[in-house]
Amino acid sequence: MRRETIMRLIFWVALVVALGFALNPRSPHFEGAPGDKVQHIIAFLVLTAMAVAAYPRARRWAQALALSGFGALIEFLQMIPILHRSSEFMDWVADSGAVLAVLALAATLRWPRVR
Repeated sequence: MRRETIMRLIFWVALVVALGFALNPRSPHFEGAPGDKVQHIIAFLVLTAMAVAAYPRARRWAQALALSGFGALIEFLQMIPILHRSSEFMDWVADSGAVLAVLALAATLRWPRVR
């Protein structure tokens, strides 16, 4: 299996897992865990880095739109009353900020280098 194929599989699994955690009515709470916004930032830093590695030839603006849109989708779905989740605009802002930070760093470092 090619490295890109493996990275894409890992990326999509991570995306589904992130969605599952975001929509789980009984989301796990760990003692000493960072706050909600920090968790959002960490999740989207990791997802964006994985997206860059999985799709190195993709346009960065398209990755930014897709991942920011994924964050918006999460917040929209969290409005569903049966999920007992809260939707916050600032969560989406944190998600989008993390996405832009990783993509800016990737562009600056020209990472990953496409052969």
